[in-house]
Amino acid sequence: MTAFAALHRAGEPLLLPCAWDHASALALAGHGFRAVGTTSLGVAASAGLPDGASATRDETLRLALTLGSAPFLLSVDAEGGYSDDPDEVGELARQLAAVGVVGINLEDALGPADRHAAKIAAVRGAAPGLFVNARTDTYWSGDGDWSDTLRRLEAYREAGADGVFVPGLTDPARIASLTARFDVPLNVLYTPAGPGLAHLADLGVGRVSLGSLLYRRALGAALEAAADLRAGREPGGPTPTYDEVRELTG
Repeated sequence: MTAFAALHRAGEPLLLPCAWDHASALALAGHGFRAVGTTSLGVAASAGLPDGASATRDETLRLALTLGSAPFLLSVDAEGGYSDDPDEVGELARQLAAVGVVGINLEDALGPADRHAAKIAAVRGAAPGLFVNARTDTYWSGDGDWSDTLRRLEAYREAGADGVFVPGLTDPARIASLTARFDVPLNVLYTPAGPGLAHLADLGVGRVSLGSLLYRRALGAALEAAADLRAGREPGGPTPTYDEVRELTG
């Protein structure tokens, strides 16, 4: 078992914050997070590109290259692998592993389950040590079809996924059903409208991802600070100094 895989514990889930650039990743690691993920929305938006459209392969690889050797465990959100060709997705995984990435998140975008399973199998063959988190979007962008969710997750697990991920699922009973059904960690996307971290731990979840939440909160804080200053108010909240941010790039 890899060090990253060992952090996925039912009852004591890995809380995975997601960065969008070098500074945000180093800042999170500096606050004690042993593992940091990336957010595809944050990476895409920072580059002025659409999320979920296979447009950010180069940006994702560039970020992985700068962070892969950093003193924390890095897991990369690679959308659907930026290709429908399993061999190309396998090559992407090989490149990520070569620069020190320990995990990859692959989403099915509700495409054919057998195609996504083939991508997972290709990653397993090209980068055996990479933790593959297999995501289905049945609850994220679909209608929450339970039987389809199970069918997809079972196919992905059979293909070699190390963990399964159902963003948008918030029903405690169904979360508990998945943790009991699968022999690999269940990843749940944290949402303020869903169960809290302690409740998710009680349900047996092995990983709680923050997705794009921190990026969106950072944008919100920036807008709030600008509005406060325009109104003659002193912005609240913590503000890293110029030198502290410069240290993150050293």
